[in-house]
Amino acid sequence: MWWIALALIIAGILLMFVEFLLVPGVGVAGIFSLISLGAACWYTFDYIGYNAGWWVTSVVLALLLILLFIILRTKTWKKFELDTDVTSQVNTASSQLHEGDRGVTLTRLAPIGTGRFGTVCCEVKSSDSTMIASGTEVEVVQISDNQVLVKPINIQ
Repeated sequence: MWWIALALIIAGILLMFVEFLLVPGVGVAGIFSLISLGAACWYTFDYIGYNAGWWVTSVVLALLLILLFIILRTKTWKKFELDTDVTSQVNTASSQLHEGDRGVTLTRLAPIGTGRFGTVCCEVKSSDSTMIASGTEVEVVQISDNQVLVKPINIQ
């Protein structure tokens, strides 16, 4: 008889952890957790006894208070936070280019792709937003806000 109440309590606590850690918000896991804990208390009162019911209810409330205390501490969530600094910069190679530089597209520009200008590889954009095939010779038309605009060179 005790194993049913204990299984309901364990299921309720596990579902509460699932609600807080995996699926935050008032969702199915949180509702089933409270139903499971309530069912454990009801089962104990109804099938085991009045005194045992109060003990189980006290234990469940104490577990919920302890869980609430642990979850609301700020240090608990710090362990789950992503704590990295992003130090990369976007398209810094474009600062080495100048208008009139010539190069070749490494990928298809549709209208954005990659181009190589000597030893500098960077993201480039077609100046008129048309597609430019891979391997096409291009010329830098304009550089604004680290965005390199290119046009194909018409070799005749």
